[in-house]
Amino acid sequence: MNVLVVVLLVLALVWPWAAVPAARRLADLLPPKAAALTLVGSAVALAGSTVWALGGLVAGGLLDLQLLVSDGTLAHSWADADSSAALAAATVGAAALLVVAGLMARLWRRQQQLLEQTWQTVGGHPDGGELVVVPGESADAFALPGHGGRTGRIVVTAAMLRTLDVHGRDVLLAHERSHLAGRHHLLARTVQLSSAAHPAVRGLASATSFQLERWADEDAATAVGNRKTTAAAVARAALASASSGRHPSLLPAMGTGPVPRRVSALLDPPPAPPRGRALRTAAVALLGVVALSLTLSVGSAYGLHEYIEQVREIVQP
Repeated sequence: MNVLVVVLLVLALVWPWAAVPAARRLADLLPPKAAALTLVGSAVALAGSTVWALGGLVAGGLLDLQLLVSDGTLAHSWADADSSAALAAATVGAAALLVVAGLMARLWRRQQQLLEQTWQTVGGHPDGGELVVVPGESADAFALPGHGGRTGRIVVTAAMLRTLDVHGRDVLLAHERSHLAGRHHLLARTVQLSSAAHPAVRGLASATSFQLERWADEDAATAVGNRKTTAAAVARAALASASSGRHPSLLPAMGTGPVPRRVSALLDPPPAPPRGRALRTAAVALLGVVALSLTLSVGSAYGLHEYIEQVREIVQP
């Protein structure tokens, strides 16, 4: 296999370790909605380049084997260095792809099971349209995405409703409506599935979850027209729901995540698009993550195409 192609494929596998910190830094410079979408896009780009690189290893190894078969090298010795390298590349790439596919399938199944189980749990409680009130002494509230033809719901326990005053309830409903309207669970699912392709991409999951909560916080603050009221409701809901356990990111809840950072952001003026140096830094970071991922993929694709043509000419003169 062409040395340049090998280098590009290896870089595609190593690149996410550097790109993930850059994407997280970029997210800190952007408003929450833009930050969340950027993190999701980065996760998909990095996962895609990783899968392509693994596929390239398989294709390149098989091409090497075909070339060795054509000139009789394999018939002479399977222990030949070139034969061993080609076989190792194809085997490692194929095994890694199988692992990635298995992890993605397991994650998808767990996601589906979580949604189905949660719907079954709340199915027997009174349904007031968008709102489902669950009795109990545990304070909790979360956005339950639509599933199996069912429309999404806001699930709130009676204890949480007692904890919040009228204004706090308005904030809670606005916050969870934002999660449902923005289909935040799909963005969280996308990052989770992308993380199966490369260990480094897992570092984007918590950052995405935080930005999705910030996105909903800002929407709630806009809906109620008071940032301090929103901050107070977020803090109170977090304290009340501390004993209810950690929510999966597919069930976004107002009282989860790094609440002190969220409250602090709500006590500041609304986030504005980055300007000047911050804008340039954000643009360069975003372009770097996407452009280099695409460059590595396109470059290795072109190299593999050229190599395929060379093998074809040799095998079929």
